[in-house]
Amino acid sequence: MVALYVVLGIAVILIIWYISMNNKLVALKNNREKAFADIDVQLKQRHDLIPQLLAAVKGYMDHESEVFIRVTEARNKAMSASSVNDKIGAEAELGAAMSAFNIQVEAYPDLKASTNFMQFQTEIADIENKLAAVRRYFNSATTELNTSIESIPSNIVAGIKRYTRQPPFDLGTDQRVEMDKAPEIKF
Repeated sequence: MVALYVVLGIAVILIIWYISMNNKLVALKNNREKAFADIDVQLKQRHDLIPQLLAAVKGYMDHESEVFIRVTEARNKAMSASSVNDKIGAEAELGAAMSAFNIQVEAYPDLKASTNFMQFQTEIADIENKLAAVRRYFNSATTELNTSIESIPSNIVAGIKRYTRQPPFDLGTDQRVEMDKAPEIKF
């Protein structure tokens, strides 16, 4: 009889432990998804601004159609990506296309003085700053989830639930190269 109570006690403890670990992992997964929803809001605003920015620039850069095509295709791909991981990849591609676009813009001093262009640039810069903040939060939530997925004893429950390590929202190689360059100061 005592052995039965011991077995039942151990079973209850294991059930409570499993429920606790499962709830922790679910909360971390949901926190990561919420963090990406915040990114999605900023990405939507950026996606909406890009056609307006391109329209403002087209008159100045008619012969640079390759840049416009690359940005437009990358934007369309980013807007149609469905999973978080697909969106991360597509946004890295869009970021690289926008970097190439910004490099082309440097060759047009009249364009850089245009009020419309300056307004769009300011709005894009504002969105990029907000994106940087929500990316940091998303990456923090992703790190926390990954740590729990890989840590003992929660990795047991993660394995049962088939949770896998999730990627952070990385800038991508092209944008990382740009970010690592020292800023160019012109007078």
